[in-house]
Amino acid sequence: MAFDTSFARRFVRPTGTLELMEDLGGARPGTIMLGGGNPARIPALEAVYARRLVEIAGDRTLFGRFAASYAAPGGDVGFRTTVAEVLVSRYGWPLTWRNVALTSGSQSAFFTLFNLLAGERDDGPRQRILLPLAPEYIGYADVGLSDGLLVSRPAEIEVLPEGFFKYRVQFDGLEAVPDVAALCVSRPTNPSGNVLDGDELSRLDAIARRRGVPLIVDAAYGLPFPGIQFTGDAPYWNDNVILCLSLSKLGLPATRTGIVIAAEPVIDAVTAFNATAALAPPATGPLIIEPLLASGELEALCRDVIRPYYEQRAHDAIAWLREACDGVPLRIHRPEGAFFLWLWFPGLPVTSRDLYARLKARGVLVLSGHHFFPGLAEPWAHRDECLRVNCSHEPDRVQAGIRLIAEEVRCAYRA
Repeated sequence: MAFDTSFARRFVRPTGTLELMEDLGGARPGTIMLGGGNPARIPALEAVYARRLVEIAGDRTLFGRFAASYAAPGGDVGFRTTVAEVLVSRYGWPLTWRNVALTSGSQSAFFTLFNLLAGERDDGPRQRILLPLAPEYIGYADVGLSDGLLVSRPAEIEVLPEGFFKYRVQFDGLEAVPDVAALCVSRPTNPSGNVLDGDELSRLDAIARRRGVPLIVDAAYGLPFPGIQFTGDAPYWNDNVILCLSLSKLGLPATRTGIVIAAEPVIDAVTAFNATAALAPPATGPLIIEPLLASGELEALCRDVIRPYYEQRAHDAIAWLREACDGVPLRIHRPEGAFFLWLWFPGLPVTSRDLYARLKARGVLVLSGHHFFPGLAEPWAHRDECLRVNCSHEPDRVQAGIRLIAEEVRCAYRA
């Protein structure tokens, strides 16, 4: 069967996201999984979710909301109300449930938001989403209904002591980028774990306001939950910000729950799209999380279980990398959040794509860095010198995978 419409050519072609998810779901037994974004299986966390499933199964009304009824097109209203009330109580943000919409996962949220805001217009030039800090999330790259939806600016690289480095936003010239419908950043940044501080976000928000466009902040790994953020900065929101959260990195990726917090016109648009494209988002994740969020138990889990777990995994993996890569020109982006390490091998003689293929042949799945520069038109050797490594899983497997990465990189430099 031929799929020859422009939509089909756009969405059935090979992409970095497709490669990532096929690797994640189709890996051979014994493969060392350092590539995908699956959260860790944390027993203390899963015990809480198992308890919630028992509670839901024992309550006919709850079970109806959980599995036996469609939610509203904007998502389960009870959960949206709880999200708003908790954020009002904790941060003083002026929210009601009408400022909250749910989607079938964060990827669905960005497909919806990017195409609502940017793309072809009847009365002017094509509008684009500006990514001020590349590298940036692989999942943004191919959600546009046509090519050219994204434009990005390369980060400034700050070299730090002890083999670390950090990306900084290059603000010079940012306001001159034409045809911008919104700015978008992930915080912590996927893939690097970089956390933009409050001053950087305020400057980006000011640029967005001067242009009359929103600032989208993707906090799938960050605050207020799951809180896999190792710096002390608070979450950032105002009526010009579209804040995107997720239940996936809380350990519930299969529930496919994205959360959009924004001004009511944005929420109304997301709701209308949901109704047309999917009728309604799932209520399974929201019903598991709702009382945990309302009671403060979720906040305690994020603070006392989730964040320390991932912070320790990053600390351990850095030690293993330094040992295994002794003598190799490795720099690691300073881990400030999420559960990845972003490795930079300056002057790497092969491309990161080649290195990915070599490691895959040896039973180690990582992600090639070249996927994480969507919308960057100019050449930059840096994009072919980086790997993203998920360091959150079983320590012995992570350590074994790191040894193989070091072997392949050392061979590449020696060739």
